[in-house]
Amino acid sequence: MKNSFKLLLMTILVARTMTVSAQGDPEGFITYSLPSTVISLTVEAVQENFHAGPYARYAEKYLGIKVRQSDESKYQLSSVKITPYVEADHTRRYTFNVKKGYVEADFLELSASGLVSFAGASYSEKPEWRFPVKEDADFIGKGVSSHLSSESTTLYRRDKKDAEAKVAVKQSVLVEKTPEKKAAEAARMILDLRDHRLKILTGDTDATYSGEALGAAIEELARLEQEYLSLFVGYSETQVQKKTFEVIPQPGDTQIYVAFRLSDNDGLVPADNLGGKPVIMELEPQTFENIEVTEEQIKNDKKVVLAYYRIPAICSVRIMDGAELLLQSRIPVYQLGQESSLPVNVKLK
Repeated sequence: MKNSFKLLLMTILVARTMTVSAQGDPEGFITYSLPSTVISLTVEAVQENFHAGPYARYAEKYLGIKVRQSDESKYQLSSVKITPYVEADHTRRYTFNVKKGYVEADFLELSASGLVSFAGASYSEKPEWRFPVKEDADFIGKGVSSHLSSESTTLYRRDKKDAEAKVAVKQSVLVEKTPEKKAAEAARMILDLRDHRLKILTGDTDATYSGEALGAAIEELARLEQEYLSLFVGYSETQVQKKTFEVIPQPGDTQIYVAFRLSDNDGLVPADNLGGKPVIMELEPQTFENIEVTEEQIKNDKKVVLAYYRIPAICSVRIMDGAELLLQSRIPVYQLGQESSLPVNVKLK
C-alpha cells in the first residue's frame, strides 16, 4: 500500500507540466528536505514553599531549638526525560527534475513537513506552560490559647468629701498579648503535652489507658504537640512543576547548549531567562571515516542522478546541573551526522 501510494505520487508529479508557482516550489519537480533532530526535554521540579512560624524568633529561647526564621521558596530538579524528534530541515532542500521521466524515490518519507529523506514521521507537540500559584501561610486555628490577657491596673479618683484626696481603685482591663507572651504560652503547652504523654506511657497517671484507648490518646497528644510546634518551626508545602523545552543542535565544533534554567523564584524557565541557574546539555557526536572513490568509479557514474540524504550521528548526551550529572544517554542527531548521496533509477522516454 505504501509503495503504491508513492508510485501514484510520482505519476501525478510527472503528468503535471513544469510551471513555477508564486506561492510554492516549481511544478514538475520532486522537492524534498534532509531530516534534522529536535531534542525535547521533559523536566519536572519539586517546588517547596516554606512558611516560617510566627514564633520562630522565640524557638531557641523557649524550646532550645534553632529553626528557619523567614519564608523561603526553592526548586529542586526531580526528573529529566529526553525524547528526540525528527522534522524536515528546510535549509537543506533538493529537487529532481522529472519532466522527461520518473524517479523511483522509495527512500523518501511523506510526512506533515513534506518529503524527507530517510526520516521518521514523529513530531513533537507545542508544550503548554503553566506556572504554579503561590499560596500564603496559614496558621489560623493552630493552638487553643487566647490572644487576649487580663491585666490589673490602678486608677485614682478624687474623694467626694475631700477634693484634694485621691482614692486608689483597682480595675481589670483586657489587652492584647505580646507575640513573646503568646510564644511562651505555646512553648509551655508543648512541654505540658510531652509531660502528659510520658506519664501515660509510664503509667504515672490516675487515668487508665489500654488497647485502642492508649493508642488514640498518644496519637492525639502527638497531633496537638505538632500543631503547637508548627508555630515555631513553620511548615512546608510542595508541588510538582512540569515543563517541556526543546533544543535544536547546530553543526559546529562546540556542542554545549543551555537547555533551560532553574530559578529560585519561578522554577523552570527558558534558556534565555537569565534570572535562573543554567542547566547544560553537552553533545559528543561520533566520528565518521571518509570513504574514497576512485577516478574510474567517477567516470562510470557520470550519467547517474544522485539523491542526497543524511546519516545521523550517534551522540552521547549529558545533562549537567553545575558539576552534577543529571542524565546521560545516546541519541541519533541527523544534522550532526554525515551528508551522503546515492544513485536513483532514472528512466527517460
